[in-house]
Amino acid sequence: MVKLRLKRCGRKQRAVYRIVAIDVRSRREGKDLRKVGFYDPLKNQTYLNVPAILYFLEKGAQPTGTVQDILKKAEVFKELRPNQTKFN
Repeated sequence: MVKLRLKRCGRKQRAVYRIVAIDVRSRREGKDLRKVGFYDPLKNQTYLNVPAILYFLEKGAQPTGTVQDILKKAEVFKELRPNQTKFN
């Protein structure tokens, strides 16, 4: 199963996160399938590769709670097909 989750980058006390599609059995810092976004909580900046995110969501990937909140704020779920809106 594939999940969309955060992968920690940056240095001590200055974390930034990549949003990645990754196998659920992998570690947080493990090998990801694809990088689909970036999130900086200190500057509150977000970059999302929306076509890649929609591709993984349509294939059945499950976002974690934090990633789901980021995607809701960016209104990514509104771009899903009507039968794929189980995350609203």
